Parts: sequence; C-alpha cells; structure tokens
Amino acid sequence: MIPFDINPRLAGDTYHVADLKLCAVRLMKDANYPWLILVPRKPDLIELLDLEAPERAELMEEIALASEALRETTDCQKLNVAALGNQVPQLHIHIIARHQDDPAWPGPVWGAAKPVAYDSGERDRLISELSDRLSA
Repeated sequence: MIPFDINPRLAGDTYHVADLKLCAVRLMKDANYPWLILVPRKPDLIELLDLEAPERAELMEEIALASEALRETTDCQKLNVAALGNQVPQLHIHIIARHQDDPAWPGPVWGAAKPVAYDSGERDRLISELSDRLSA
C-alpha cells in the first residue's frame, strides 16, 4: 500500500471500494448516480501533469478498468469521466454511470439533484460487486 493522505472532503463524501496499483477507488455517497472517484495514492498531486509519464499511463488503464467495472455492475447507458478539481484540488477522477432516467439526464450531475443516501444493503452490494470486478 502506498502511503498518502486523502483530502478530507473526498474521504467524507465517499466509501472505500478498492486499492489498485496507483489509485484508491471510492464510491460517492449519492445513490442518484453510481459514481466512482479514483484518487492516485501519491502526495502533492493536483494536475494530471504532476504524474510521471508511466504513472499517467497507469492512471488511464485504471480509469478504463474502473469504467468497465462500473458499466458491467450498473448496466448504464453512458459513462461520464472527468478530472475537475475546482472544489477539491487533490487530483481525482470522477467516473459516473449515467442512465436516461437519472435526475440530471442529459445534463451534468453537479447540483442537479440533492444527494440521496444509499441504503446499507444496496451500498454493500454495490461495493462488493465493484470490488470483485476490480480485483478479477
């Protein structure tokens, strides 16, 4: 395990799912949209450019792996992938499963609907299924 500090807001807004070679994979605490956050486990990263070239390549592989796991788990119509960092400067990648009946479709998810908490059974099922797919 690579030692690193996760931004308190990211930690508070997410559940741990798995640790990949580079990134911690976390599930956003919003049942409106199955939504993963990938956080590279290295200190002082703000931009993608702060990673060395081999780490950027690894990040892309992990984005693809997490995207595939999320798509298979949720049967979504679309995946939104973004690295914004306007509110939390620590480098992190959003992977959001979108469905045509979600509260924000077809617009962006930010601010579209009040977050809805997962019930513990659904949260645990989703985390377990995603974790299994990410470790396969």
